[in-house]
Amino acid sequence: MRNILLLILLTLLPAQAADTCSRTALINGQDVLVDTNYSERGEGLRFHLGKDPVAEKYLNAYQEGTKLKWQNTALGTLGTILLLSGILTSSDNNKRRSFLIGGASLMTVNFLLYKTLENSNENNLKRSIQEYNKRNSPKIFFDDDIEAKKERGISVSFGKSWSF
Repeated sequence: MRNILLLILLTLLPAQAADTCSRTALINGQDVLVDTNYSERGEGLRFHLGKDPVAEKYLNAYQEGTKLKWQNTALGTLGTILLLSGILTSSDNNKRRSFLIGGASLMTVNFLLYKTLENSNENNLKRSIQEYNKRNSPKIFFDDDIEAKKERGISVSFGKSWSF
């Protein structure tokens, strides 16, 4: 039972991480959806960012970085197969444990790799907005940017420290 709960937890985490449908940017006092429901992430800002070639270059790099990579799919599939093999096998305890540990490890590495790449790719979107704001008007204030929140009168900060 514990193994099944672990499997469910590991399969739900990436789905939760990809939920970004409500991100907005403030342009001319109006909230604009950054990620429209029917297109690529960041496409809601293309009308404005497309006016600046440098900003559009970073937006294109951001959208390219959000596409599903076959390496992530392969690692996740292999990890799932190993984990399921460990759950379903009736072999000796060492072989079963090896499958479970190997599958869980691959899925964890895959998740951490995905999150690392996703977080570094967000810099392309932020850089695109910064480049646009340097040379164009109206200014775009992205909700993920702390400075934009301060300019809009919103200043909330959270912190967490980890120790092992």
